[in-house]
Amino acid sequence: MLPWVFFFLSKLLDLLLAPVTWTLLLLAAAVLWRRRAAAPWLAGAAALVLYAFSIEPVANGLTYLAEAPVRRTFRPEVVYDAAIVLGGGIDPGASRLSGTIELNAAGDRILAGYELVKSGRARHVLLSAGGEEPSKPVEADWGAALYQRLGIPADRIVLERESRNTRENAEQSARIVRERGWKSLLLVTSGWHAPRALDSFRAAGLSPDLFPVDERRGGKAGTFLPRSGALDKSTDMLRELVGRLVYRAVGYARS
Repeated sequence: MLPWVFFFLSKLLDLLLAPVTWTLLLLAAAVLWRRRAAAPWLAGAAALVLYAFSIEPVANGLTYLAEAPVRRTFRPEVVYDAAIVLGGGIDPGASRLSGTIELNAAGDRILAGYELVKSGRARHVLLSAGGEEPSKPVEADWGAALYQRLGIPADRIVLERESRNTRENAEQSARIVRERGWKSLLLVTSGWHAPRALDSFRAAGLSPDLFPVDERRGGKAGTFLPRSGALDKSTDMLRELVGRLVYRAVGYARS
């Protein structure tokens, strides 16, 4: 499949997998068929979908499914040639507006990369985080600026600015790894994203150890009152779980 076709379809799938999208479609159907007996049932289904994915027990359950397969394979005795930090921890739009680096909920990825290099556990950090407009500062640029501000020498920071999704993270990173002759690699990403990321890197010909961060599972079931944060978490986990199936179906991931 052509990269631009896959990118377009993945964005469309992201939209279709959002519970808010399902809610709006059900409400639209209820309005369209308002004179039919099914209308109240459609409206009720819309409310049920929105409620179900907005409560913490459902959000935490989906997060558990996403994070359950993750096993950290980081070896403390190894000095890795590079820690590959995947994008998602910095908000480029907010950073451009504020003029400084704005971390988001996955900022642990950036912090973990910094700690691995600063502590001597990795010789280099490869920031794999591009964007749809590489002519503008992308996430990798902001990450490099933050690392240098915190004292990491520029010659230990390598940027991969072209990737727009996990598959491209893997392919572009593999190209850089081969060019530099790196052998020992450590993949840094969120725990819920780690299985698909690791399988994608294996499909690209790399076998990195894994350093998952940013654990999202709650310590308890949580409240049954609807929360916007729970809806966001449910949406992210649904997209990730379906994304794994899609990547394997099209051959972009290999266990």
